[in-house]
Amino acid sequence: MDVNAAVAAAAAIAGVLTGVIAVLAFRWSEREQKRPTRTSLHTDPVLPPGVDTVLSVLRSSAVVLDEADAVVKASSAAYALGLVRGGKLAVEPMLQMARDTRRDGEIRQVELDLPRRGSGRGEALAVSARVAPLGSRLVLLLVEDLTEARRIEAVRRDFVANVSHELKTPVGALSLLSEAVMDASDDPEAVERFAGRMQIEATRLTNLVQELIDLSRVQNDDPLDDAEPVRVDELVAEAIDRCRQAAGTKQITMAAGGTADLHVRGNRGQLAAALGNLVENAVNYSPARTRVGIAARRVAAPGGDLIEIAVTDQGIGISEKDKERVFERFYRVDPARSRATGGTGLGLAIVKHVVASHGGEVTVWSAEGQGSTFTLRLPEAGLARDRAQRRSDRAGLSDEIERSPASSPHSPHTSAYETFPAPEVLP
Repeated sequence: MDVNAAVAAAAAIAGVLTGVIAVLAFRWSEREQKRPTRTSLHTDPVLPPGVDTVLSVLRSSAVVLDEADAVVKASSAAYALGLVRGGKLAVEPMLQMARDTRRDGEIRQVELDLPRRGSGRGEALAVSARVAPLGSRLVLLLVEDLTEARRIEAVRRDFVANVSHELKTPVGALSLLSEAVMDASDDPEAVERFAGRMQIEATRLTNLVQELIDLSRVQNDDPLDDAEPVRVDELVAEAIDRCRQAAGTKQITMAAGGTADLHVRGNRGQLAAALGNLVENAVNYSPARTRVGIAARRVAAPGGDLIEIAVTDQGIGISEKDKERVFERFYRVDPARSRATGGTGLGLAIVKHVVASHGGEVTVWSAEGQGSTFTLRLPEAGLARDRAQRRSDRAGLSDEIERSPASSPHSPHTSAYETFPAPEVLP
């Protein structure tokens, strides 16, 4: 009995020890699972509170890197710029900046030119990169796209340079001509000749200054603030009257036609200036005894009907390489001819800005030696369209009752000008 009791006691003690050891082993295993490891630090980083929300509202491209240079967080703009690829920062200079900042904690900033993704034209993407530490382990990279700002700055520099050059020419000519008048004070014929040249240069200078003012106005003002329905017939008539003398001198026939009683909505003065510039260019660049046509019509479009006004000439035409640049400020297809006609190189730039500010577009079809067609497309005035539809309905009812021809002198669709068919839509 004593032997059996001793064996039972020993077995009980062994069981208790086994249980204690099992409990200790379980607790140790649980602590080891909760302890952060090097792998968990790299694969499951945590952003400081509120950082994720701040990064989501930043306009800059944002990238957060951990201590192994892996991307913890990246905005959609960073992917769009090609900064992040395959979970890694793909721009080596920025990666090196991040490593230096992680080492010494200093904020760094640099401007870089990066190759543009998906572009085979070798264009560079100008960016400003700023790196700063984020907590003890993370680094924040903010990248600002400066490409558009640099382009605008380049345009401004070119504009100032072009304005200076264009102003210098007539001012210099006036200075030289005034000296010539003084030297020829005893020669009435020479004085008269030089005075005539001075008037020409003064007129050119006045036109240049006025077009600079007009260009500045159409760029800064919103024409729809004081918009009103404008009759297209009246715009065409005003453009023809503006160029009638120049066309008569060159024996150029001007003809207007297309659909009558059309309306657009906008600033009447700006629209008249835009169409007048197109007609004036057509007259200036057309040979003598040719034809310039202005035609208007309504065309259907998904967002609503458009009014299309086409100005067609039989002039020198525009080459393929020049068609993309004719709407640039101070750009001239034929500089010598432009100076001979008194052109400033701003007319088409004004046209482009006016049409764009009215919610439309301007296009050009041209072939060298065959002429050009500039086409304005503007939204039709809704109120005018409704009135035109009601007049059309009344005219149709009147035709059924009276059986009068549509070409009657009293028809509302009779043009006030010589009939000129609207040109086909050219590619």
